[in-house]
Amino acid sequence: MEVAFLLFLAATAIQLFYWLVVFSKLAFYKPKKSSDNNFPPVSIILCACNEAENLQQNLPYFLNQTYPKFEVLVVDDFSTDKSAEIVWSFQKSFANLQLIQRAGVKKKPGKKEALALGIENARYDIVALSDADCQPASADWLRQMQSALRGEVQIGLGYSPYRIDRGFLNLFIRFETTFSAIQYLSFALIGSPYMGVGRNLIYKKSLFYQTSGFQTHTDIASGDDDLFINEAAQLAKSQIIIHPSSFVFSEPKRTWKSYYRQKSRHLSTATRYRLRHKVLLGALSVSHALHYLLAVSLLASSAFIIPTFTLVLVRTAVVSWTYYNILHKQLKDTTLVRWVPLLDAVYVLFYFVLAPALLIGRKDVWKQ
Repeated sequence: MEVAFLLFLAATAIQLFYWLVVFSKLAFYKPKKSSDNNFPPVSIILCACNEAENLQQNLPYFLNQTYPKFEVLVVDDFSTDKSAEIVWSFQKSFANLQLIQRAGVKKKPGKKEALALGIENARYDIVALSDADCQPASADWLRQMQSALRGEVQIGLGYSPYRIDRGFLNLFIRFETTFSAIQYLSFALIGSPYMGVGRNLIYKKSLFYQTSGFQTHTDIASGDDDLFINEAAQLAKSQIIIHPSSFVFSEPKRTWKSYYRQKSRHLSTATRYRLRHKVLLGALSVSHALHYLLAVSLLASSAFIIPTFTLVLVRTAVVSWTYYNILHKQLKDTTLVRWVPLLDAVYVLFYFVLAPALLIGRKDVWKQ
């Protein structure tokens, strides 16, 4: 049991390092106020595949932004519903709305071809990305997102929470989304950005072509956000945007099956990350799992009970304290705070359930 305790001690030490040194950067982050009132034109790009209902509901939120000059491009990715008709109806009132309908045959999985077409047709060098099933938190969303692109910064990493609903699935989805945000936002703050979320992302069109777009990962459905940022962030500076008015809300999955399919597809891209990011994220996940598994084993065997129990309490306190600050000050979801200790432990099962996605990957279509 001495070996098990030493492993437990090492795993706990790694966990404390991440939460006290890395993730605390986000907990106490204070964005710099920019005095630059220059607002260059922006192209908002939304990809849609059979999203008639969502377009009807969400397009007004994108079209009625307070930003001085922008366009909205909706890329219809072979929809068979009335998505095009909905966009045409809005075009009667909004001259800055453009519909792009894909022609021919869909050749690659995912939405990368649709997104690349939207970027190609964008009039302006700054492109803000989201999806038809998303809704900006305010009319100042675009203003907040674009304000990050100052000086040498060419990438803005936004936050996209899921809406609050009843049930444990919704609670877990929101917790997992928060934990993912804590990771990619904190890593960006320490100078090692590795991903963004395509529901709320902004960058330079010129950077897209400088990195050859999605050419290195066209064979998989996901990666239009994380794999692109994983490459592009090596060439350009990035900035996080976490003002509440910059959030973009999405509807969460309603069943465990659909959520599993979504997450396994997303996680399949992790094998393509740069080595240092795979090492850092792998160390975080492995130490998280070992902390709980070894703690249970040690306590069950009545070995090292006091130091094991003490370290579990210490880590739980640190994690809860960090989450409290992040959820209150930055991500604005106080409903999750009291559930953090439970969900943090349950999350260990998440690693094992989704492990096959990391090993064999998925090539599903993007609308699931």
